[in-house]
Amino acid sequence: MTKPSIYLDYNATAPIRPEARDAVLRAFETAGNPSSVHASGRAARDIVETARKQVGELVGVVPGSVTFVSGGTEANALAIGSAAFAGFNRVIVSEGEHDAVLETAAASGLQVQKMPLDADGVARLDWLEEALSDEGRALVCLMLANNETGVIQPIAETSALVRAADGWLHVDAVQAAGKIAIDFTALGADTMALSAHKLGGPQGVGALVAGTRATIVRQQHGGGQERGRRAGTENVAGIAGFGAAAEAAARDLPSMANQGTWRDALAERVKAVGAVVLGEGAQGRFGRLPQTLCLAAEGFASQIQVMNLDLAGVMVSAGSACSSGKVKASRVVDAMGRADLAPFALRVSGGWATTEQDWISCGDAWLAAYSRIGARRREVA
Repeated sequence: MTKPSIYLDYNATAPIRPEARDAVLRAFETAGNPSSVHASGRAARDIVETARKQVGELVGVVPGSVTFVSGGTEANALAIGSAAFAGFNRVIVSEGEHDAVLETAAASGLQVQKMPLDADGVARLDWLEEALSDEGRALVCLMLANNETGVIQPIAETSALVRAADGWLHVDAVQAAGKIAIDFTALGADTMALSAHKLGGPQGVGALVAGTRATIVRQQHGGGQERGRRAGTENVAGIAGFGAAAEAAARDLPSMANQGTWRDALAERVKAVGAVVLGEGAQGRFGRLPQTLCLAAEGFASQIQVMNLDLAGVMVSAGSACSSGKVKASRVVDAMGRADLAPFALRVSGGWATTEQDWISCGDAWLAAYSRIGARRREVA
């Protein structure tokens, strides 16, 4: 009998929400280019602007602050490229950033400085304050929530330091959007990256949110779409799905918070047999995403865990899923000072369709696999 599949890899990509699927299909029925002035063009433009309002409402900004792009990677690149054009000569990135930020920073031509993490996975603001006193205006890149550990970063506190130094704060909120409430203005960010597929929208569409202090300079040339910030005909269907997913995600924030209890129950089960929950200490500080659990059991390799759970019908991942299918030791766990556990890190992440039973079944499968591996080791010994 085929085991039912349990999907717990939402931080890689979320299954598309019904509302988003419906919005995409409706948009496909509109043939117009949103830059055309005839009736079909105006209909397409209405779809785009409705979605812009929906995405803006998710993070508490007016629609004009939202620029649609191809995804979180492009949103990060647009922010970093704009800062470089504006005369910033160095970029400070936390060691926990996604490769979309780290690699773009490295290719930007700016001097790159890396902000360390503490043992809980929280950015070291004492280090940042000292670094900001150095010569040269700085772009600071700090993600709102880490994609591997779920640790939420002190963005508002970081913003105060950056603004005092006349810097630019860019926040990658790709993992946080739709999982916790976000108020762009209260956080004090200058720019923020979002991605549709992380919250139940289609893949291949995202947005850059920009405040009044940021001047966005297009990196992609051509037409004057997106108020001159991003050339190229808008992905109308994808944008429609993004907007619908954003609206649904905002509605579902209370139920998303409930997953924290389910996650913690699984954490206690794996800790009882010796596993370590990474980033757990941040819970009482700035918090963690309620649906993300990063665990490690020494000797139980990440790849072996993923394979065993997959055979049991449970889909999880080893850290970030943006490395062309490769399973590597977690760079984030290493940056937290736990290089000993980096090869054993596993990420479990729920989302809009996850049930409490999914978390329980994941625990059952993990404990069974852990027990089997231990039994084999004892036989060999």
